[in-house]
Amino acid sequence: MATKTFKEAYGVLQQHAQTRRDQQEPNIDDLLTIVTESVAAYKTCQERIDAVEKALEKALSDTGAAPKEIAHGAKTPPPTASTVNSDDIPF
Repeated sequence: MATKTFKEAYGVLQQHAQTRRDQQEPNIDDLLTIVTESVAAYKTCQERIDAVEKALEKALSDTGAAPKEIAHGAKTPPPTASTVNSDDIPF
């Protein structure tokens, strides 16, 4: 199975997961096919994710932003007393 898009590959993974959840007993005759297709779909998804991460890092580095911090969800530090305006506090 040669999936080309992330959406197609992710759909394969979802379909196989749902099939496994719905089965009372595993169908050993289909297991090799399911595993083979799932591994190929997983690799496609991972390749697409890696490509998007690289593109985002490049785009963000071109703007001067810190791509690693943004790409990995780094949080901004909590506000300190000197940065909080008492008028901004809603209570």
